[in-house]
Order: sequence, then C-alpha cells, then structure tokens
Amino acid sequence: MKGLIQRVRGARVEVAGEVVGAIDHGLLALVAVEPRDDEESAAKLLHKLLNYRVFADDEGKMNLSLSDVGGGLLLVSQFTLAADTRKGLRPSFSSAASPERGAELFDHLVEQARVRHPLVATGRFGADMQVHLVNDGPVTFLLEV
Repeated sequence: MKGLIQRVRGARVEVAGEVVGAIDHGLLALVAVEPRDDEESAAKLLHKLLNYRVFADDEGKMNLSLSDVGGGLLLVSQFTLAADTRKGLRPSFSSAASPERGAELFDHLVEQARVRHPLVATGRFGADMQVHLVNDGPVTFLLEV
C-alpha cells in the first residue's frame, strides 16, 4: 500500500458538489492499494499514518505524530498512486489492485482507523472527487509498506 500524506490546516472532499468528508488540522492521506497488499499491509500503513512524526513540537522540530496532536485523518482512495510511470508518457495501471480488492482493503483501512483514532473522515471510493486542502508547510511524504 502507498499513502501520500500531506500535513494540512484543513481539507475536504466533495462529490457532485456535496462535502462527503472534511477535517481541520491533521493529515490528508491519498491511499493506493496494490495487488500484493493485504490486511497486514493496511495495518502497517495505518500504524505509519497515526505515528509518523510530521507535526512540530514546542521547539519547532517534527517530533509529534497525528496521534500526539489529536488531529483529523482524511482518507481518500487514489488508485493513480499505484501507476507505473517508468516507461512512455502514459501511466499504466497494471500495478494497481482490482477495483473490488481496492475497495475491500480501503474499507478495511477506514474501519481500523476509526477504531484507533477519534477523528477520521473519507472520500467516496471510486467517485469523481474534488479534494480541497491547505497544505501546512508544505509537508508531504510518500509512505510505502
């Protein structure tokens, strides 16, 4: 699994003009599921999402995690992160999980996140989404498990 995380001051996802998920201060995570991924991959990614130290402590150093600061977590499915872009000028999506498997593991990730963290919002799997965010920093990392 891959998760492109962005530290945000706020983020929201809209589908057909309706806000389906929103957070204030926290992390926006764009999540891709690959064919080899399983529930263990989801658990490892969730551990990183909740514990990766990207928030500043009192000295301005990135020593605090999402769990430490109590921020929101906005999870958005993003199969294009799994694209193979090494050849040519058009991405190949053969390295992404099937839509069925992607939905299954993304839903599992969301369920587990809601068990472990109090502020979780999501986009809508497979929908045409508009993601609005204010990237804080900017701080962006690609997490791979």
